[in-house]
Amino acid sequence: MTDQTLDHVTLRCRGCQTAYPPGLEYVCSRCLGPLDPEYDPAAVTARLSRDAVQAGPRSIWRYAPLLPASPGPGDLAPGLTPLVPAPRLAEALGVPGPLFLKDDTRNPTNSFKDRVVAVAVARARAFGLSTVGCASTGNLAGATAAAAAAQGLACVVVIPADLEAGKVASAAAFGATVVAVEGSYDQANRLSLQAVEAFGWGFVNVNLRPWYAEGSKTVGLEVAEQLGWSLPEHVVVPVASGALLTKVHQGFGVLADHGLVERTPARVHGAQSTGCSPVATAFAAGVDEVTPVRPSGIVKSLAIGDPADGAEALATVRRTGGRVEAVDDQEVVEAIELLARTTGVFGETAAGVTIATVGRLAARGEFRPGERVVALITGHGLKTHEVLDGRAGATVTVRPNIDALSEALEPLQPGLAVTG
Repeated sequence: MTDQTLDHVTLRCRGCQTAYPPGLEYVCSRCLGPLDPEYDPAAVTARLSRDAVQAGPRSIWRYAPLLPASPGPGDLAPGLTPLVPAPRLAEALGVPGPLFLKDDTRNPTNSFKDRVVAVAVARARAFGLSTVGCASTGNLAGATAAAAAAQGLACVVVIPADLEAGKVASAAAFGATVVAVEGSYDQANRLSLQAVEAFGWGFVNVNLRPWYAEGSKTVGLEVAEQLGWSLPEHVVVPVASGALLTKVHQGFGVLADHGLVERTPARVHGAQSTGCSPVATAFAAGVDEVTPVRPSGIVKSLAIGDPADGAEALATVRRTGGRVEAVDDQEVVEAIELLARTTGVFGETAAGVTIATVGRLAARGEFRPGERVVALITGHGLKTHEVLDGRAGATVTVRPNIDALSEALEPLQPGLAVTG
């Protein structure tokens, strides 16, 4: 089934360049390559300008000419999240220039996945689907379930059985059918593909994937707009499937193509955990092929051992002069704490990976004075608070009188100032 309103969009194979009408196809029938939306430049130019964007909704839909869908009733309006200056964090990490956090914890279900789901579900509705679903490492499950609940669609989410409890609970609370697979995310993803073929459902990251991935582009579009219609010198992106990294860079390029920003160099850096670092390993080895791995460690939201867009992410990093780093679990936890204590932003484990990578890059001298660095904070720390159990903060238990309080606070000086 196709949507005839998409007269400015086609699907094109990334491999053999075969064109397809805008439908539910997601793999090229000739070479099995992935399909990507391709927009008519003239149609985009006719609708896209700085003034039009700034007059638009305070959500991803302000960039409607660059998206392949329109919001329907019940859309949760994600996007236009804050770009937060982080001078104290920059000082702590040794970043010599301005550091900004793109804080996607402010989205409706507290992660950037609300962006991609909004576009995918809009397409699902246009295609007449009544059931949507996803394979998820956590955040996507909650985002898909919430969007489906708000728009009256049935929802099935397929997750690894060892996922953090908070992420499972949120998806279930929105009324989704939660299927826990005794295996990895990659196994859950394979089961999802079989479910699509067997039941005809619209899985946002399977048969709706060409449309779904376009939502990630809005992160790059917003960053450029929020920097006064200019591109940062560096952007640091957590890598799971690799699509977020490639789409952020694509967003920068699209704005330059249409004259909304100057085409200046923007180095794109990838961040992974040592528990699942196929892209970082390929980067370090200087090879083009990304070899699948078996994920381990605490960073479950990035635990995709066989990343669908890993090779494209690797090529983007190299083309822009960036790097891909892998950080260990201890670095991740310390970075989560540092982020929270210097900025007031509580990020999940993926955020810890990103911030630890910013520190690594700063130590290597990758950032020069005056260069603007943007770090993507893609999910809220309450989703993975278990990793801080027994570490974060000091709980002081006292009798209910001021003398007991004073006695308890004394060992914590000089961090606390007592006046009187």
